[in-house]
Amino acid sequence: MQTAHLDESRDPLLIAQDWKDGGRDVALATVVETWGSAPRPVGSHLVIDSEGNFHGSVSGGCVEGAVVSEAMEVISGGEARMLEFGVADETAWQVGLSCGGRIKVFVERLS
Repeated sequence: MQTAHLDESRDPLLIAQDWKDGGRDVALATVVETWGSAPRPVGSHLVIDSEGNFHGSVSGGCVEGAVVSEAMEVISGGEARMLEFGVADETAWQVGLSCGGRIKVFVERLS
């Protein structure tokens, strides 16, 4: 039986803690719901700082660009928000979720 090893250099939650400890303002985006074909499972994380640096993944392609933009607004004083991307959304094709699924991503500032 093999034991799974946590790669601390790649874990978005540990990266978020390091960035916070280093004095950065940080937001965390988390996939909270999926439906149909979705690129990343529930519980996937993307950590974003106020400079637009990010680590991890919640989807891929242009969806992540949209999440980073929203996260930067949350960091600069906005409230936490729930984002939804999917084929029912007329912007889904523009942000690259053409796989036929839908995802919900919760974005919050870490304090």
